[in-house]
Amino acid sequence: MIKVSNLKKTYAGHVPVHALKGVSFEVPQGQFVSIMGPSGSGKSTLLHQLALLDTPTSGEILLDGNDISRLSDWQKAEFRLNHLGYVFQEYALIPELNALENAFLPLLLLGLRRKDYLKITGDLMARVGLGERLQHLISQLSGGEQQRVAIARALVNKSKILFADEPCANLDTENKGIVLRLMRKLCDELGQTILMVTHEPEQREYSDRVIWLRDGLIYREESISADTRAGAIKDSYRTDISVVEE
Repeated sequence: MIKVSNLKKTYAGHVPVHALKGVSFEVPQGQFVSIMGPSGSGKSTLLHQLALLDTPTSGEILLDGNDISRLSDWQKAEFRLNHLGYVFQEYALIPELNALENAFLPLLLLGLRRKDYLKITGDLMARVGLGERLQHLISQLSGGEQQRVAIARALVNKSKILFADEPCANLDTENKGIVLRLMRKLCDELGQTILMVTHEPEQREYSDRVIWLRDGLIYREESISADTRAGAIKDSYRTDISVVEE
């Protein structure tokens, strides 16, 4: 589904910064991939190129055989709205809107009829466990609930790829487990393709595969076994219980 070939990104300046130095890999549909590495390794830079939030200096990004890195700015904006979803650590929700309104914004921009986007969004909000919180303002939701609203918003357009940049960075231990289990469930049950940047080693255990970056290059890849994923999910439920008991 995703094919990246010799992707490079250099930020110009008195001393140019070579953030990506020739990255190549493929991601099949329905795979959950974690992108990891030390600070300054190029993790977020890579995600921003794949998510069409930045333009690579050179190289190719193919999605279903189409070179999306060559699209015009207008075409990129249209492609993002129709095919991609984004979840960031700061949630990026509009405080004046309630949970449902935040989640259906992409469908509103796509011009769907009100009854259609309300039905689609309501069903998705129920799937992420917020069916009873639709009318709550963002200030009335916990951090974990806000991030689940952001996930619903990212998927409401039936996005081909969900990009998540440190989605649990602002969450406590209990809500990290809730959000990560939700992402794993979306991958398993809906075949959702997910690329997640994280710096926390234990979070990689929810994914199928890890791409490790260092100094703008891939230096190794790691496959996560089904047993390891199951163990991570089981342990996270134990953590939830211990937090509540305390």
